[in-house]
Amino acid sequence: MNVLANTNPVTRLGALLLFTTPLLLSVDWVSATVALALILVYAPLCGMSWWVLLKRAVPIFVATPIAGLSMALYGRPEGHEYFSFAFAHVTDNSLQLAVAIMLRILAVALPVIVLTRGIDPTELGDGLAQVWKLPERFVIGSVAGVRLMTLFQRDWAALARARRARGVADVGRIRGALGMAFSLLVLAIRRGTKLATAMEARGFGGETPRSHARVSTLSFIDWVVLAVALCCGILSIVVAVYVGEFRFLGA
Repeated sequence: MNVLANTNPVTRLGALLLFTTPLLLSVDWVSATVALALILVYAPLCGMSWWVLLKRAVPIFVATPIAGLSMALYGRPEGHEYFSFAFAHVTDNSLQLAVAIMLRILAVALPVIVLTRGIDPTELGDGLAQVWKLPERFVIGSVAGVRLMTLFQRDWAALARARRARGVADVGRIRGALGMAFSLLVLAIRRGTKLATAMEARGFGGETPRSHARVSTLSFIDWVVLAVALCCGILSIVVAVYVGEFRFLGA
């Protein structure tokens, strides 16, 4: 079952913004926990099993403890102090902030995995141009960027074979990776220049309105998805306020 199968791609982006924006207003652990629970409930309904979600979120699970550790060491020192060294102070408040930040990172990042899965770049471009009325040059550039991202692995493999053929691959993994990363950067700049030239030649950015081969509109299910996403985002904040754990960002 996938309730997002027939929705407009911009609906997914809108739902992502409506769901995650309220979470940025607070740094408490309750709202993030409620949001995570809602994500786990809705993920199967959006066509993504829990196992697939966990596999795709491995990089996030690796990075999250790093953010939590920095907050635990350098968060605002309040309450009982467990450890201190130079500028680092581990206290009750810093530990609470560390847990809240880790949960919030997961609550903001996991919906990205769920809602952006399977988005067709062409349909996304149609929605951005016709529904959100964004400039055509920005839309085409975004679509081209998304499509070219799929070539990253292929370009990396081609560069590795070329370096081996030229006898410059045996320079150490770190040095070799940095050299290949620089080569990919040069390749990306060249592709961007060619794309800009092609768009100028085809009249993008001019004053004449452009036509579209496909019509992109929002249906009833799109509005339902947006409403549900907004309600879920607000619900997490309401629960945090109700239990007395709401902490406004910056307070």
